[in-house]
Amino acid sequence: MKLLRVGPPGAERPALLDQEGTLRDLSALVDDIDGSLLADGSALDRVRAAAGAGVLPALDVTGLRVGPPVGRIGKVVCIGLNYHGHAAETGQATPAEPVVFLKAADTVVGPDDTVLVPRGSVKTDWEVELAIVIGRTARYLETDEEALAHVAGYAVAHDVSEREFQIERGGTWDKGKNCETFNPLGPWLVTADEVPDPQALGLRLWVNGELKQDGHTSDQIFPVAEVVRYVSRFMTLYPGDIINTGTPAGVAMGQPEPKPYLRPGDVVELEVDGLGRQRQELKGA
Repeated sequence: MKLLRVGPPGAERPALLDQEGTLRDLSALVDDIDGSLLADGSALDRVRAAAGAGVLPALDVTGLRVGPPVGRIGKVVCIGLNYHGHAAETGQATPAEPVVFLKAADTVVGPDDTVLVPRGSVKTDWEVELAIVIGRTARYLETDEEALAHVAGYAVAHDVSEREFQIERGGTWDKGKNCETFNPLGPWLVTADEVPDPQALGLRLWVNGELKQDGHTSDQIFPVAEVVRYVSRFMTLYPGDIINTGTPAGVAMGQPEPKPYLRPGDVVELEVDGLGRQRQELKGA
């Protein structure tokens, strides 16, 4: 299934994109697309049955905003330097273990919402990523099979980053990763049954129509199952939590001087095979 949330910020309602591309209202069946729903197999079965029976009312998409596909996110866990190509372009060694950092859940916005360039920023960068959406509480997972069984689905994420704040301002990466609007997510949560191999997905990103990133999840240093298993050793993952799994080569930081960092007025578009497409116009904060 392709699950999504539509409507004004803070007032989104649950919806489903059916196989014919029609947007269907789920409000009569579920309150929201969130951790409570994703952990409830019977509720998800009811949604599937209603979708299959063709009884869900269609929504008018005219002027309808698409919000983040998951509501009430507990945490956003991010994996850094997780593609061989990205590590090479930035001149960094391949990590022996996953690099883990956190983004605040309030950085998450809709897939086509405005992204704000922070005040004083000169190095705002783009990063297309595959996002994992957790569907079952995960602690100390032992096997890759266990890890994948705890995945509800996948989505497109844009891990926007401010490199000066991240690297040159001291401390951890948090300052460059947690600026307002720095994690567009969606348009859809695509359930795991529709993504049989998360290591077989292409990722692409354009800036002002120019292709900048053209990668593939087969280049991940730590694949999806290993990432979920690894993170579960250090923190409990709850239904509705998000894991951004890293970005392929092609970011501004990895390009020759003058590096083409983002500025107000730029337009970024990005997609992951089968998971939909995002488009953001950048404005000054």
